[in-house]
Amino acid sequence: MKSSDLKERSDSDLVELGQQLQRDLFSARMKNHTGQLDDTSQLKKLRRDLARIAQVQGQRANAKKAEAASAGSEK
Repeated sequence: MKSSDLKERSDSDLVELGQQLQRDLFSARMKNHTGQLDDTSQLKKLRRDLARIAQVQGQRANAKKAEAASAGSEK
């Protein structure tokens, strides 16, 4: 999943996607532990996708803080 694709999504959609990826990661970890996971690189991909989502959410939160600070300083 590309960062540019994530930036186009809404905040609520990112939260929902993050929750789904966390469930998928948990499932993949359990499968890996029991020896049922065929593609172990899936663990790394899921962790990176979760990190990308967190990064986009953090950038949006920082932008909102900066916007609120600039609006407060104009008064």
